[in-house]
Amino acid sequence: MATTRARDGGCADEPEPDGGRQPNDRLSAWFARSGWSKGELARQVNRHARAMSAPHVSTDTSRVRRWLDGEQPREPIPQILAELFTRRFGRVVSIDELGLREPDEPHGDFGVDLPWTFETVVDILGEYTRGDLLLGRQEFVGPALRLAAGRDLVEPLQRWSAPLPVSPPAVAPSRPGGVPGARPRRFARLPAGATGHLDETVRLFRRWDMQGGGGLRRKAVIGQLNGLTDLLRDEHPPAVRARLLGLTAELALLAGWMSYDTGLQPGAQKYMVLALHAAKECDDAPFGANVLGVMSRQMIHYELSEDALELIHLAQYGSRDTGSTALQAMLSTLEGRAYAALGDADRCRRALGLAEQALADTRAEFEPDWIRYFDRAEMLAESGHAFRDLAYTRPEFVAPAKERLGEAVRLLLDTGEYVRSLALARVGLATVFLIERNPRAAVEQAAAALEIAFRVRSERLIVRLRRTVEALVGAFPADAAVRALAARVARELPEAPFPTA
Repeated sequence: MATTRARDGGCADEPEPDGGRQPNDRLSAWFARSGWSKGELARQVNRHARAMSAPHVSTDTSRVRRWLDGEQPREPIPQILAELFTRRFGRVVSIDELGLREPDEPHGDFGVDLPWTFETVVDILGEYTRGDLLLGRQEFVGPALRLAAGRDLVEPLQRWSAPLPVSPPAVAPSRPGGVPGARPRRFARLPAGATGHLDETVRLFRRWDMQGGGGLRRKAVIGQLNGLTDLLRDEHPPAVRARLLGLTAELALLAGWMSYDTGLQPGAQKYMVLALHAAKECDDAPFGANVLGVMSRQMIHYELSEDALELIHLAQYGSRDTGSTALQAMLSTLEGRAYAALGDADRCRRALGLAEQALADTRAEFEPDWIRYFDRAEMLAESGHAFRDLAYTRPEFVAPAKERLGEAVRLLLDTGEYVRSLALARVGLATVFLIERNPRAAVEQAAAALEIAFRVRSERLIVRLRRTVEALVGAFPADAAVRALAARVARELPEAPFPTA
């Protein structure tokens, strides 16, 4: 006996066999915990559907009962239910946890291996940013999200350097006397100067991150990114679409970087993957290489240095003909850091030498805005950290580590702009003084970094500072200055993780 499908996003008269259907115990359990009645859930579904411009969705108590009895609702009902229960319980409730399936959009925890298509980038970014904005920090991290590494990370990204399939040529607008009935293509109209305004917004967000850390403006960036994906769902001339995709890539990477800075590591990686896909879609090889470079930083942070090297070499290969010397300097510097973490001093020196040569050939005015931060101070700080890593087991690297990090601190003090970089360089210098068994100098640098940590919302900085102070206490437990600094850190430094704006 066939039943008739009511209006939940499908056709009103579509028959659906009910034989063999089993009650949806998962959905029933969440529904019972919610305290909602069937009528209240139906009203919330309808209200949410109207808010997301899906007026065709109209459900009632009988439809809710059938969902509980095992009927699988059509799109966008599964996503609406997941968002409603997520809000209700203050944690991510996935479509799968509700016992529902969404065969056409398996993007919830999408991992790294994605189709390289424009539609995929836009759809997942819209879904992912919407979920991030709805949830708090810990709920967004969620137990279902994980950081990809090893083959799961590197192999899918190797397709980044391969050419995209050639799309069929667009149909030209019809002319008078052309094919009868043919209509010209109609593109969405953007306000005059819209892309220029968005470009300035991205630059402003980037400056805010450098000055105040990732925690202060992360949600603002994600909100702007979500709005940009809405624009991309409209049809635009190729040049406009490419520019919007480029801005999308920049914002997605910035969202990933800010998430990384605030300790949201799996979410950070997902934003970076989407940034790489957006860069691929607009044929921006330099920015794609930049994304891979930032992803390698995350691998270095997790002591996955072999994965970091794979990403760096992939970036270097894919951007070999781009001509950006600042980008090549940045990638070579990160290559040196990865080799240092692996204990390969010779290759580390060689990579850092190439970085210095490339940076010497760089003219900042000809470089894109997103790489201009990588100046001599930044290179010295990164290479100083590389030599510091070698110095843990080879004392001859203490002097070059101290020299480079010390000069980076002096240069950053002169500019007064990149305060988080200054604090991180001071923490690195403190660890070098710790290796050198100079507790007074180490405390001086760590205390200066602590003053910045009060103003910069960066979990990365807080974690490194805490670890350095703990190491100082372990090495010099009787030193009065060390004990005083440790007490101050315990008393005054906010515990990470902290909420993000």
